[in-house]
This record gives sequence, structure tokens and C-alpha cells, in this order.
Amino acid sequence: MHGEIVTQRTCRVIYAGQIDYQTAWDWQRQLVADRSAGRCGDTLLLLEHPPTITLGRASHREHVLVTPDELARRGVTRVESDRGGDVTYHAPGQIVGYPILKLSQHGGDLGRYLRNLEETIIRVLAGYGLSGSRVPGLTGVWVATDGQQSAKIAAIGVRLSASGITSHGFALNVTTDLRGFEQIVPCGIRDRGVTSLERVLGSAPPLERVQAQVVQCFGEIFGVDLVE
Repeated sequence: MHGEIVTQRTCRVIYAGQIDYQTAWDWQRQLVADRSAGRCGDTLLLLEHPPTITLGRASHREHVLVTPDELARRGVTRVESDRGGDVTYHAPGQIVGYPILKLSQHGGDLGRYLRNLEETIIRVLAGYGLSGSRVPGLTGVWVATDGQQSAKIAAIGVRLSASGITSHGFALNVTTDLRGFEQIVPCGIRDRGVTSLERVLGSAPPLERVQAQVVQCFGEIFGVDLVE
């Protein structure tokens, strides 16, 4: 059941600011090892990345539309990641969340976990009067734009370790420069666009406020108390 509250559980939240993808990935791997060994509890990392294209385990290289030399000239890093999913783009103005959770304490079902990440974003959007939606057969969150076909506002790609610890997570576009997505086929989906809170609302709410709402909704959906 979505949103079941289990108040005895806590999850540490870390606001990391802007951090490069490789450093954040290494940090996640250390947290996964620590969580697996019982050296720490559940953790939610919240951060931004500089302009970065990542390729997940199911990615197709042809979905990156710009040569490595041109990406380097533009200052865009390209990383082959071990998360699920295809190609995505990160940039400042995007809230990236990496939950490091022991999945057995959160239902033990990876599909349900993905739906709960989507539900977290859907609740955040509802706070701005937006109706976030899912697309059957795909992972992520979409919103309708000017009566047109819905566009993706949040991408999701995760990894589950052999010991049952989650890593990677979600990326919600708040004030992201959406032109960066023109360098890729986002998530391998050619017939749907990408949007942001700024685009659909006409003006951007402060990133810190949206981040606080992400934390609140995450706590509600996963039944944890978030502590800094």
C-alpha cells in the first residue's frame, strides 16, 4: 500500500550540493557496502550534477547523438553507469535523489520500489497543482504540456546489489536547461519530449523548496522519518 507510515524507521538525508557523477557513484558504492554490512542505516543522497550524459545497462550507444569530442568541447561528461535504463542527461537545476535502502525493509519487491519512487515525484508535482502520470511499460513520471502528449519530467534508473541494497534513483527537472536533452534520445524514447517544473509552471519554484518537498513525500511513501 502506498504511503504506509512506519514511524520507528529513520533514513538519513544528505544534501550534497553539486557533485560530479563519478564521485557520487563512488560514494554510493561505499554507502551500499556500509549498509550491507550494517555499518549505517538507510540514506537518501540529494544533489545536482554538472552537465553529464549517463548510459545505463540497457542503453544503446546510438542514443547519444553527439560525438565524444563534441561533448568534451561542450563540457559535458559521458559516463557508462551500472544503473538500469537507457541514456539520460543530468545538469544543474535538476534534483537527483539516490536512495541507499535495504529493500527487504521496504517490501522487498523491486517493481514496487520503482512505483514508489514514481509516487514520490507524483506527490511533489501535486503540490504545484500538476497531475503527474505514469506511462504503461515505461519507468518515470510524465506531465501533460499545453494539451499535447505528456512529456517526461522525472527519469528513474536504479540498481539492486547482490545483498539487496538499492542505489542510483531519480532525477527531477526543476530549472534544468532542457536543450541538453537534445544531445540524446532520452531514455531511448523518441516520440515523447522532456520538460521541467519551470517550463510547465511558467516560473521556477526555488530548488531548495522543491527539495524539501521531495524529502517530505519520500518519507511519506517509504514510511520513514528523514533526519539530517
